[in-house]
Amino acid sequence: MTIEFDESSLQLENLSCFSLYSAANAMVRAYRPILDSLDLTYPQYLAMLVLWSGDALNVKTLGKKLHMDSGTTTPLLKRMEAKGLVLRERCKQDERSCIVSLTDEGIALKQQALKMSATMACKSCLSEEDKMTLKRLCDELHTGLCSKS
Repeated sequence: MTIEFDESSLQLENLSCFSLYSAANAMVRAYRPILDSLDLTYPQYLAMLVLWSGDALNVKTLGKKLHMDSGTTTPLLKRMEAKGLVLRERCKQDERSCIVSLTDEGIALKQQALKMSATMACKSCLSEEDKMTLKRLCDELHTGLCSKS
């Protein structure tokens, strides 16, 4: 299948990738003041979301859930460990694997983050249905792009 493009495909205002990029940047900027009060960066917040939802995980599984490679996940976790939010320990069954778990301080941070969710929901101009549609489309786009690389 061949798709024809004309010069309009090179105009910034016509690119969905630019709209997605701009929206993602705006979302991170909107989170920043709230996350600053929790002393978290946005990627650290995402890691905490995964860890708050269950038991300890190995680093590889955490990275997979976050769509991050180990070169990104490891330094992120080192900074979180330095803040006292997580513990990283070698797996007893496989010394090559590292297990990440929350500290008491990391667990306690969840209550503060719950308040933040309501604040962020108020900032969005989208209905719940539109938010779910946007999420679904972004997930489909991610899957499609990753399966072709």
